[in-house]
Amino acid sequence: MRIEAIGCEPLQLRRVHLENSRSLEVYRRNGGYEAIKKVLDTMSPDDVINEVKKSALRGRGGAGFPTGMKWGFVPKDSPKPKYVVCNADESEPGTFKDRYLMERDPHMLIEGMLIAAYALGAQTNYIYTRGEYKYLIDIMDVALEEARAAGLLGQNILGTNFACDIHTHTGAGAYICGEETALLNSLEGLRGHPRMKPPFPAVSGLYACPTVVNNVETLTAVPDIIKMGGEAYQKLGTEKSGGTKVWSVSGHVNSPGVYELPMGYDDMEKFIMEDCGGILGGKKLKAVIPGGSSVYIMRADQIVGKDVRMDYEGLVAAGSSVGSGGFIVMDETVDIFESTKNLTEFYKHESCGWCTPCREGTDWLVKIFKRVDKGGGRPGDAQLMLDLCDNIEGKSFCPLGDAAAWPIQSAIKRFPEDFKRRLQSNGDHSA
Repeated sequence: MRIEAIGCEPLQLRRVHLENSRSLEVYRRNGGYEAIKKVLDTMSPDDVINEVKKSALRGRGGAGFPTGMKWGFVPKDSPKPKYVVCNADESEPGTFKDRYLMERDPHMLIEGMLIAAYALGAQTNYIYTRGEYKYLIDIMDVALEEARAAGLLGQNILGTNFACDIHTHTGAGAYICGEETALLNSLEGLRGHPRMKPPFPAVSGLYACPTVVNNVETLTAVPDIIKMGGEAYQKLGTEKSGGTKVWSVSGHVNSPGVYELPMGYDDMEKFIMEDCGGILGGKKLKAVIPGGSSVYIMRADQIVGKDVRMDYEGLVAAGSSVGSGGFIVMDETVDIFESTKNLTEFYKHESCGWCTPCREGTDWLVKIFKRVDKGGGRPGDAQLMLDLCDNIEGKSFCPLGDAAAWPIQSAIKRFPEDFKRRLQSNGDHSA
């Protein structure tokens, strides 16, 4: 697996190749915990929030919401405790960069959470990780103990009156707990069902207290924002999407791995064919899912010769989105009907069952896919699946319904040939 920064100096990947990179000693020797020292020595909480706003950092978990704005929603005058919760669930198929950041540089996450906690006035904070990542919890627990022993967690951090602690919490491996309010329910010991919004977590989150939920990549960007300044960080990317972005690259490429690119990297074709070593076995590119399984799939002719810009605005203009940065490449041998069937089975299995459109709709979709797969395809099945998706998208309680609908909608519309040959009845091959 290749780990590299392309088109920029590495920020979040700068230490991952170092020996013992997860240790406190190596982290401090290579610039670690300088940002929190700067914060405690020279900055007010509002100063920190303003720098993050200037940076144009947007949430790297999928929504892309401006991080500084999200922090600014937390009421300053609330008498309740405040919390910072790291969403390290990372259940999106095709996404594994958060896992790598925690595995190779856990103190970067701790420092990012410390800075966020200072900005928001949060003394008790949590890292929520899915059960399959138990080994990462062990790594994080060792790093947290190192930080406590060094006076970087607990009371009077770095000789100041700032007090903060961070705890790990393991979920039970439910995809729905990647949604922030379902995560908070799970953290409280309840079933991982999403909550009605509003109120939003910034006002009423964990234990009905003001809470900010950010994912691993978002929080690990914060120390560099503080060290270099928000404006300098923003200039590494675009006006609306500052800094760098870490991508998980998998599928039919010669060099899968974790790549750090400047936001606005302006040539997706070059990224695939040169930076990632081209298509495995010399085959042709057929499709790319650029942001994890729940974003629109892209055809090769939407990418080749198009100068697709890899940031939030650029990918939307090209017909997809950044999502969680799970970049999945497919060659000409892939049957998009089969790959979409697999994804639909995943979303059906992971639906929490809380709302009818998602619970029933994903089950019906799976039944249609299975019938078609066994040779029982009908000419109207493609439209039937699109109609079902229309009854799920925007009508379910949380974004899981949208995540289930979008892959099917885009696959049927962009790869009709892979569906047409399955949907046969009395010699009629029309979809």
